[in-house]
Amino acid sequence: MIRHLYRGLLATVFACAVLAPASPAQADESTLLDAITSLPVAEEIRDGYKRELYPHWKDDDKNGCSARNDVLIAEAIEAPTVGVGCTITGGVWHSYYDDVLVQGPSGVDIDHMVPLAEVHDSGGYGWTTERRRRYANDLGSDVTLVGVSARSNRQKADQDPATWMPMPAVHCRYIGEWVATKHRWSLAVDPAEREALLRYAADYPNARITYTPAD
Repeated sequence: MIRHLYRGLLATVFACAVLAPASPAQADESTLLDAITSLPVAEEIRDGYKRELYPHWKDDDKNGCSARNDVLIAEAIEAPTVGVGCTITGGVWHSYYDDVLVQGPSGVDIDHMVPLAEVHDSGGYGWTTERRRRYANDLGSDVTLVGVSARSNRQKADQDPATWMPMPAVHCRYIGEWVATKHRWSLAVDPAEREALLRYAADYPNARITYTPAD
């Protein structure tokens, strides 16, 4: 399975069981197992977390659509109608967390691959508001934001892979995208999270990830 999608000039390439295609010169590439072991390990710090500290669904690229709507348009498997003010109607989306087809945008949640609370716990507590905003609206990677069913997103909430995973068939993809996002934004993992990632990754010894650092 290969996921190779480009959004703008930056890209994330994720492959399971095969070598990833050639990556952009500025990207970092490694095996999934090496990427996990190279993440810094630290206990989580949630002190002071509030969702509003991470301004989200902004139109930072000034194209007339919020980051949420940009992702909806990019990930639709049947294109929606985009009206005045980037109003979106119609369309169909595939939620890979639970292999569900979602009709219409109201049933789609745009999930932060690493939830905002988890970002805060893992290093975001020390970020500036500008960096928090950049993460919350990150269109420079095709995996930081992902359209999924509202039900699966709410089941996941702010959990990391130690306590929540999507359907087994997509475990390799999911942990690859999780680890790529943690590396992209220089975030830590806690000990239980690291142990879970290594346990799942052991089933995919040939998996490789490529990510572009946000900085």
